[in-house]
Amino acid sequence: MTSEMSSLRLPSATPQRPTVPEALVDRVRDRLAANGDQPTPSRVASALQSEGAILGDAAVLDVVVALRSELAGAGPLEALLRAPHVTDVLVNGPESVWVDEGNGLTRTTIRFRDEGAVRRLAQRLAAAANRRLDEATPYVDARMTDGTRLHAVLPPIAPRGTCISLRIPRRRVFTLADLADLGTIPERAIPWLLALVQSRAAFLVSGGTGTGKTTLLSALLSLVPAGERTLIVEDSGELDPDHEHVVRLEVRPANVEGSGHVSMRDLVKQALRMRPDRLVVGEVRGAEVIDLLAALNTGHEGGCGTVHANSSADVPARLEALALAAGLGRDALHSQVAAGLDAVIHIDRDRDGVRRVAGIHTLVRESNGLVSAHPAVDFTTDGVHLRPAGAALAARLSVQLTADDL
Repeated sequence: MTSEMSSLRLPSATPQRPTVPEALVDRVRDRLAANGDQPTPSRVASALQSEGAILGDAAVLDVVVALRSELAGAGPLEALLRAPHVTDVLVNGPESVWVDEGNGLTRTTIRFRDEGAVRRLAQRLAAAANRRLDEATPYVDARMTDGTRLHAVLPPIAPRGTCISLRIPRRRVFTLADLADLGTIPERAIPWLLALVQSRAAFLVSGGTGTGKTTLLSALLSLVPAGERTLIVEDSGELDPDHEHVVRLEVRPANVEGSGHVSMRDLVKQALRMRPDRLVVGEVRGAEVIDLLAALNTGHEGGCGTVHANSSADVPARLEALALAAGLGRDALHSQVAAGLDAVIHIDRDRDGVRRVAGIHTLVRESNGLVSAHPAVDFTTDGVHLRPAGAALAARLSVQLTADDL
C-alpha cells in the first residue's frame, strides 16, 4: 500500500444530533413536508413555534442541520462519498457505517438518528435513480447519476434494519504504470499485459468481489489502439477507459409494471450489430456467456470481460455453470472456450487489503475434451516468473523473454 493511499483520513466527526427531543424534530419534519417547505432556518423556527417550542438560535440551527442531512444528497454519508480513494460505503443500520478506502473495511463514527433516517435515505437515493423502494419492492439495485452503484434492502428482508451499499466509481483511470506504482503489478508484468491487448487476444479478468477487476480492465482497454471501436456492455456502467472511441450499452431493469427489461444478452446481440472492433462484457455472470463465446468464435478478436472466480483454475468451471444454467451443454461450452478464449488474468486481494495481479493462465483443452487453466506466468513482488505454459504464451503474444524470465 502506498503512502498516498494509507495517508487518507476519513471524516471522523459525527454529524451533530439536535439538542432538542427527536420527537419534536420528527414533528417539525412532518410539518415541513406537509407544506412542501425546505428546512431553512426561518421555516424551521416557524414550525417549532407552531409546535409550541421556543428555542435559541443554536438549537434551531441544530434542527436545520439534522433535517438538511436527511433531505440533501447522501446526508451523513456525503463526506465519505467525496473522500478520495473510498471505494465502498456500507450502512448496516443507524449505528453501523463502514467504509473501504482500499485496504479493507473500517468502521466510521458516522451515525444516523434512528432506523427511520436510514430508511428515508435509502428511499430518497432509490427515487433519485428512478427506482422504487418500499414494502412491495423491499430491495433495489441501481446506478446513481454520478455512477455510484446503489444497493439497498428494507426490513423485514433485512431484519436488523435498512442496509445500504454504495460502490463508488473510480475518479480516475489508472494506467499500468500507476498500478505498478501501487504494487498491484510488478513493472516487468507490463509488457505481458500490453502484449495481450496489442495481439488482440481474447481474455477474461477473474477475481473475487472488490479485488479490482474493473480497474485493471479499464487500464487494459485504455491501451486499445485509437482507431479501434470498443463496445462495452454492462449491467451497470463501471468501466471508463481512457479511449476516444468507446460505445457503452447498459441493462435496463423492468419498470414497476414488470415490463421494459433489456438484458445483457439483448445488449450483447445489439453490440455485435454495431461494428465493434472489441466487444467487452463488463461482468460475465449469466446467459450472456453464450453470446460472448459465440462472438469470440466468429471473428470478433480481442474480446474481453471480467468474471467472478476464486482463482484462474476455477474459471472453466464458473463458465460451465453459467452456460449450463442458460441451456448450453457441457461439451459445447468447453469447445467454445477452447477455441475462443486465449487467457485469464487473475487478481487477488491480500489479507492486508492490497490488490495484486497474480498472473496469467492459458486455457487448454485436455484429452477428455474439457478445458483447464494452465499457469503461464506468475506476478509476484519479486517480479515475473515463467511457468510451464509461459514460453508458448510468450511466442503467441510476441513477448521478448529475458534471462530473468527463464
